[in-house]
Amino acid sequence: MVSNTSLLNLFFLLLIAPFIIISCDATATTKVTNQANNVNLGTYFNKVMNATPIMPAKANYSHVMTSVCLSPQNANSPANKFKTNKQSQTELINWESRVAHDWTFFNISADDGKILVIDFKQLDQNVGFRYLANAHTQTELYEPWSSSKIQAYSAAMAKIRAQNKTLGANAFIGDIAIADMISSINSYEQTGLSPDDSNALASLFANIAGRDYLTDLFYQEWLNLSQQGAFFRGAYGPFALEVDDEIVSLGTTALSLETRYYETAIDDPGYLAYRCSDCGLTGNKPMYTLAQAEWLKRLATHQSHKETRHPYLEQQDVDVLFYGNAVLSASSPIGGMKNGISNMLQIAIAQAISAKNINNDLELAKKILDRHTQGEWRVFQKIGWGISETRSATENVVLAHVCLPNYQGGRAFTVVAQAAIGLGSDIELMNQEQEYAELGRVGQKMQTNLTVAMKKLLQ
Repeated sequence: MVSNTSLLNLFFLLLIAPFIIISCDATATTKVTNQANNVNLGTYFNKVMNATPIMPAKANYSHVMTSVCLSPQNANSPANKFKTNKQSQTELINWESRVAHDWTFFNISADDGKILVIDFKQLDQNVGFRYLANAHTQTELYEPWSSSKIQAYSAAMAKIRAQNKTLGANAFIGDIAIADMISSINSYEQTGLSPDDSNALASLFANIAGRDYLTDLFYQEWLNLSQQGAFFRGAYGPFALEVDDEIVSLGTTALSLETRYYETAIDDPGYLAYRCSDCGLTGNKPMYTLAQAEWLKRLATHQSHKETRHPYLEQQDVDVLFYGNAVLSASSPIGGMKNGISNMLQIAIAQAISAKNINNDLELAKKILDRHTQGEWRVFQKIGWGISETRSATENVVLAHVCLPNYQGGRAFTVVAQAAIGLGSDIELMNQEQEYAELGRVGQKMQTNLTVAMKKLLQ
């Protein structure tokens, strides 16, 4: 393992400097003043996008996949619209063409954004799935921003489990609990001893996993995608989190990370610069909705669908990803993806099931969701957004798994959505207020798309 010297860090900064893009994922919530007519957009960004998520009445329920979420009756959708993994032969190449699908299900133009939902329904033999998209956008590449951080996490846990199967998300790296790390990645807040630097934490996971392995998981190592173009070759800034003791441990069991991971991204032979010759305008972590949705759907069904399990991962690793606690109980604090920032999707779902325009009223959205699900609804989400100089656009990505017990006999689905809007001014001349307004603008576009999609899905 190459030492983390100042010279290497300086080299890395010089290497990426021409291609730095502005990411606002970890921006602290700050009140935007009423200037340049941006106050409404800034307020939306603070209140809805960059906000702590509302929680269900039964927030500390202890299982990721409850029986009502695992076996959703989805009473309004005919069974012949769904196929099981066995029927689709997901273990074989070109499975994407065999799944039950409608790539034009949502009436949203490609210019307005991309969305894909994997809908669940309990069939006689097993849970069936249908894949729903808009305007054939399911394989169109985009930059996932921070929504891809859960992929860095799951691949890192797999690499650790492969070395010692008793160590995973239940363990510590140095003196920091991995469960606290993934909670900080999603909430952008300090959790236990884990810092609030989501980018540095996620870069550490990517360095543990290795970019070759992260990329191979899209193909021969796991998802077996036939559509090329998705890969994970980047990082989240120049520096990964430095831990005092490079050891993964749990009690008396320990695994040294020395020689087993890359201390900086450029140490990894699988790393590529943001504007590498094969990267194009979508950068060094390009993905598409079908790829990201399938990754999360398989994690969400890890317990019940052995045939599509993430290599080496244990159910506990998924529990920690979703809830941020290695031992789930009624008193467990909520973390992980359950505490992922933003309320855009929650608002869209509440409006769909109530047929009301709740006008970003979070208290009303919570009441609606609690009433229709007996307080057991779940939104496990990871949000990504940023302002791209490369594409001269502000962009937003929502990645989530949703459980709505008791609604229409129980609903469950995985959703990925992406939206972009062209910049109205030079990035270098923007102040913070203008950045928040730009992010609020693309967020409202995303809100519109999610509202249209959830209404169609849950009607």
